[in-house]
Amino acid sequence: MQRAAPAKFALWEVGAVLAGLALLLLIMVNRYGPHRDELYFVSAGQRLAWGYPDQPTFTPLLARIATELAPHDLLVLRLPSVIAALLLVVCAAAFARLLGGGRAAQLLTAGTVAVSVITVTLGHRLSTATFDTLAWAAVLLVVGHALRDDRPQLWLLAGLLAGIGLNNKTAVAFLLFAIFLGVLLVPGCRAQLRTAYPWLGGLIAMLWWLPNLGWQLRHGFPVLALGADIAAEYGGITGRLALLGQALAMFSPVIAIVWLYGLVQLFRAPEWAKVRPIGVAFLLATAVFLITAGKGYYLAGAVVPLVAAGCTALAARWSVRRLFAVGVVLVVSAAVAWPAFVPVLPVRTYAASFYPALDSDQLETIGWPEYVGLVRATLDSLPADQRSTAVVFTRNYGEAGALEWYGLDRPVFSGHNAFADWGPPPEGAGPVIVIGAEDPATNFTACRTAAMINNAAGADNEERGRQIWICADPQGGWAQQWPRLVHLDA
Repeated sequence: MQRAAPAKFALWEVGAVLAGLALLLLIMVNRYGPHRDELYFVSAGQRLAWGYPDQPTFTPLLARIATELAPHDLLVLRLPSVIAALLLVVCAAAFARLLGGGRAAQLLTAGTVAVSVITVTLGHRLSTATFDTLAWAAVLLVVGHALRDDRPQLWLLAGLLAGIGLNNKTAVAFLLFAIFLGVLLVPGCRAQLRTAYPWLGGLIAMLWWLPNLGWQLRHGFPVLALGADIAAEYGGITGRLALLGQALAMFSPVIAIVWLYGLVQLFRAPEWAKVRPIGVAFLLATAVFLITAGKGYYLAGAVVPLVAAGCTALAARWSVRRLFAVGVVLVVSAAVAWPAFVPVLPVRTYAASFYPALDSDQLETIGWPEYVGLVRATLDSLPADQRSTAVVFTRNYGEAGALEWYGLDRPVFSGHNAFADWGPPPEGAGPVIVIGAEDPATNFTACRTAAMINNAAGADNEERGRQIWICADPQGGWAQQWPRLVHLDA
């Protein structure tokens, strides 16, 4: 039997959703300030390499390009993430079309993904998770077309997209493993593995990944040590339950009902049998992250096709009026959580609300100018001869990145992640402005308190309440202390 012609892409409907999402993200782009991770990516971009202990080179490269175009401009820095969020919505609508969904299904899918908490959050900030989510969704979309249309040549494109994704985050390797097993486990799809194209696609992905693998090899695979740290922090029964909870809540708890329904339909609907490996891949990836103690948002890109499946199945059964009501409920269910993740509220209102208790990550976008001002004032308080030789040492990469972003006349060092590779300071460098240490006397001599970090918004972030110290020099010199100051953690 000849397969029915695919539905047309709902260009105007999806375009309206994209315009609304772009407007929302652009309105928010300069509210609050840069996130600690964004500051770190900018610093890493100024020291480009094929890899870093905690990620490959793609996101720092984007930060470097943004910095070259417009230094310290949040709009330019975050514009790639805005574009990635828009492309994610396009992928979602394309998934609905792949599953036979018409205009209503594509609109419902695009709108649901666009308003979801995870899309709005990832579109607001430059992050590895932003492009990782897009990479997963794009690879799965291409694989879906390869399977449904019996076009194994598309595995070459999937390999290319996966290779780019692997240079952003190594979690794409888990996706490729899950897809392979998914195709292998679904009888009607195994024939594609007997062609050369899936294997050539895998080879293309590996070739793109080789520079980063080489960097990891030369540096002793620090990504494994970081993974072990994440597993130690998020492991155990509590951590694994938190992974499942985050996976269910990251679009919104109500949207979770839609994509869980879509997952079930992928396995039940006979017309979707050829794309069933996508559902299998989601389950396998979830199992892998449960075993390795990953985080729920790692699965975001694999959930996108499930949202499309759920919306398409609903659109096939319900009237337009009922779908409109469902769409309103889905939008509201996500929008009520936006203030916890993106700056829709005035900064003081947000800091005083219950929203930081839902997710504290947004607190790390508040107070950086005041923090840098305190460090600058501490440096200015030194005698002139000491100011010319002083260095700054910070507890984490966000503190170091902020000092580089806002500008400081003296060199900045940290032992945290990639910053550890960019030190130590030269022997004899001092005095040392030490930021945030619990007890600087453990590593430094003659320390005295200079200031206490605070912010006018009253945001209880990681820096608030930490002390700024002035110390004479490291005990026994930098070479002796540096190995004790280095730490690798998320």
